[in-house]
Amino acid sequence: MQFSMEQLIINAAITGMVPMPADNPSVPITVRQIIAEARRCAEAGASIVHVHARGEDGTPTWHREVYQEIIEGIRSHCPELIISGSTSGRLWSDFEKRSALLDCRPDLASLTPGSMNFPTNASVNPPQIVCQLATAMKQHGVMPELEFFEIGMIDYVRDYMIPRGFLAAPFYANLLLGSLGTLAASARNLVHMVDALPPRTVWAAAGIGRFQSQANNLAITMGGHVRVGLEDNLWMDTEKTDPATNARLIERVVRVAEAVGRPIASPASARKILGLNPDHLLHAKTSSSHPLRQNGDRASLSLDKAE
Repeated sequence: MQFSMEQLIINAAITGMVPMPADNPSVPITVRQIIAEARRCAEAGASIVHVHARGEDGTPTWHREVYQEIIEGIRSHCPELIISGSTSGRLWSDFEKRSALLDCRPDLASLTPGSMNFPTNASVNPPQIVCQLATAMKQHGVMPELEFFEIGMIDYVRDYMIPRGFLAAPFYANLLLGSLGTLAASARNLVHMVDALPPRTVWAAAGIGRFQSQANNLAITMGGHVRVGLEDNLWMDTEKTDPATNARLIERVVRVAEAVGRPIASPASARKILGLNPDHLLHAKTSSSHPLRQNGDRASLSLDKAE
């Protein structure tokens, strides 16, 4: 691997399924907060936002209507921003709930091709569900955002799912390191994962908790891209004295990238780098019926108040 001057794609994982405002007051949980946060992240330098929907009580939800409101609201304010939604198996096991957001036509959707342990619970991803989700993404024209926590997940995609037609190039993968129960955050492990990726994979690295900045910095200098945000890390410092915000975490990445000479990718540039189908965004825009799209001026005012 050689250092690359390619534009850097910043993927902002802004909410997740676990953090609550009690853990960090900057965690967005309502629909309006998530929409406003996506706009702030775009202004800070993100070209992708990875979103999880929350219910009225702030806990995670799979409901299509909530995802629809979030996705259409983000597109009304940041039309070019790449939106990824979650199909996580952390709380729901059945295909219908996990695939519900695909009807909302995000640009990307997460796909974790294997089961694993988180610190306090398991994320169960049976082979049949993984392949069903991959097939449904293909049918909806949604690009999988592959989430690799272990090297075996990469082997499964490369040696099983691709040869059998469940997935096809180009690929976008997040390599997530440092979560207790999965692959540790080290340069050796990151290099090992990158070497195992299938051809035509655009990859990004994420570090969980205190490993976030380390993993991001490694990715920047290795020619990869980054995932950063409050979903993975709530603090600016390892001592946990300085609560983070999504924008501050992104700005830190931008400073490192600028210091080593890597320009930041705009959403339009990121779409080209990832090989996203432009027809997908066109269809998603024209099919939107969200009220924020029908009255842009009033929507902007009400959203500003919500911030």
